[in-house]
Amino acid sequence: MIYHVAKNGDDFNDGSKENPFLTIQQAANAAVAGDHIIVHEGTYREWVKPVNGGLSADKRIVYQAAEREKVVIKGSEIIQGWELLEKNVTNGNGGNIWKVTVPNSLFGDFNPFAQAVCGDWLVEPREHPVHLGEIYLNGEAMYEAKTLDELYNPTERHGTVVENWWGVKECYQEPHKTVYLWYACTEREHTILYANFQDNNPNEECVEINVRKCCFFPVTTGVNYITVRGFEMAQAATAWAPPTAEQVGIIGPNWSKGWIIEDNIFHDAKCSAVSLGKEKTTGDNACTKWRRKPGYQNQMEAVFLARNIGWSKERIGSHIVRNNVIYNCGQNGIVGHLGCIFSEIYGNEIYRIAIKREYYGHEIAGIKLHAAIDVQIHHNYVHDCLLGTWLDWQAQGTRVSCNIYDRNSRDFMIEVTHGPCLVDNNIFTSEYTFDNAAQGTAFVHNLCGGSHNHYDVLDRSTPYHLPHSTEVLGTTFVYGNDDRWYQNIFIGGEKTDRKYGTADYDDAPITLEEYIQRVEKLGEGDVERFAQVRQPVYINGNAYLHGATAFNREVTKFMDTQNGDPCLQMYREGDGVYLKIVIPAQMLELNTRQVDSEYLGMTRLTEARFENPDESDIAIDHDLLGNKRGKKPVAGPLEGLNAGENTVCVWKYRQ
Repeated sequence: MIYHVAKNGDDFNDGSKENPFLTIQQAANAAVAGDHIIVHEGTYREWVKPVNGGLSADKRIVYQAAEREKVVIKGSEIIQGWELLEKNVTNGNGGNIWKVTVPNSLFGDFNPFAQAVCGDWLVEPREHPVHLGEIYLNGEAMYEAKTLDELYNPTERHGTVVENWWGVKECYQEPHKTVYLWYACTEREHTILYANFQDNNPNEECVEINVRKCCFFPVTTGVNYITVRGFEMAQAATAWAPPTAEQVGIIGPNWSKGWIIEDNIFHDAKCSAVSLGKEKTTGDNACTKWRRKPGYQNQMEAVFLARNIGWSKERIGSHIVRNNVIYNCGQNGIVGHLGCIFSEIYGNEIYRIAIKREYYGHEIAGIKLHAAIDVQIHHNYVHDCLLGTWLDWQAQGTRVSCNIYDRNSRDFMIEVTHGPCLVDNNIFTSEYTFDNAAQGTAFVHNLCGGSHNHYDVLDRSTPYHLPHSTEVLGTTFVYGNDDRWYQNIFIGGEKTDRKYGTADYDDAPITLEEYIQRVEKLGEGDVERFAQVRQPVYINGNAYLHGATAFNREVTKFMDTQNGDPCLQMYREGDGVYLKIVIPAQMLELNTRQVDSEYLGMTRLTEARFENPDESDIAIDHDLLGNKRGKKPVAGPLEGLNAGENTVCVWKYRQ
């Protein structure tokens, strides 16, 4: 059955092309497995809550924007009737103050202007919390004022510097001129909105406010096998999404299986856009609410509680998120804990995530996943984010391949996970490239344009699993190392307090046998001995440019003794993104080999192979652009480089 939805429709129609429904929800109420819903051009201000799901991967329910028609689903409503309170505040330079009173019936049982951004691991702000509500002027999100007085005295904010878990200072709020400000007062029957629109008359412009929590998200779990294709979705009041909370997004499957989310545009989520995450019964911000246990303990419990309600490959995950454009979201482009297992994320452009920085916490990234078991993240372009990709807990069987990271505050972080995790053929160009607070990760054929830090974590034991399974095999600490660094390009930097290259691993064992010998030299004992000895590392075939430093036991490597500037640059021209780099001729003579499962070996603690999700061997025999690698491939993510200056198109925008 094919159902049609159009702005000239009626929900009392039969949903045919000649007599379409008016709302997408009416089509969702009618659709069953095998049905298609075609939505025609227009803006639909509703929260679509799918009722039924498909039965299998080839008998699903498809929601699709009509071909070559622009279909927008918004979590906002247009607000008119603004009253001018005061003109030319602050000596004539501070804009005009307007007011409007909105009945709370507009919001139903969820008023985002009465709900603060809050939850586990949220750090700032505390004194003046930011709310889930938002006001948009001609599609651009404004800034929430701390107080009503601030509307009358707009000031330049210089940002608050906070220290992240690893001692690195970050500015949680970028310097910006707060010229467009709003403030809300919620009462029993009404919400009063105040705004400084500067010289704009809100009654002559498009002013929208957040009303709904989501745009496309089922309210029940187990709504499987749905495809969502070709829409634009925006302006939803999504809540802070730590791994210990119910994670909602503009769109998401809500603890289901087999969704395909493709060829969409998602933007202006207050927190997260695409959620592949956790459902509510396994915990919802218990640390913040009750303070009885640390969030770490609640997160550990969530893993086992999820197993009790059917967290397995047979029931959860295996989603595809591809070829979407995601931008201007406060916390995440894509988020997931537990519910993201066995998924594939590729072909997406993700940018301007957490750049507005009205709040800061430890769960922010373009892609932020916990328990990304066998998740494949590849061929994405992630740029201009606070953090590009963050894999946290149980990144086992995960592969991050052929992605492009540029102009992020940090490109990549992997934390308290034990491997195997493969990071290959990526371009990392940001000044701060890696935080590695994990072990058992293989970094192969990457271009690393910035600094790299790695840490052990001996105060948080986290789970690891049987290969390709959610079945928990044990929990353990991160002792550091057990990493592989093969045939990457490292570029040095100027900051003396940063580390560029692999020298941070100096003097570590280079075989498992040597490691065991060092442990045994400590005498009799058990776990306390292992905490005293650094795990082995496997480092070979890397190229170090512009002062980057090498692991002191690396046998085969290229060190650019001329210390020439590789002039690394990324830029957009026309419909492409280009990489420019200068390569020393001698680097192309580096003695390398093809990297495969046999060469990568087995991780020490999880005792698992680096292999594909179907248990077949991995062979890194193609580069980022799909070019075949020879028996002696070039270090870094690109084959076919020449000595001297190279310019390569690494990302093509779809027309």
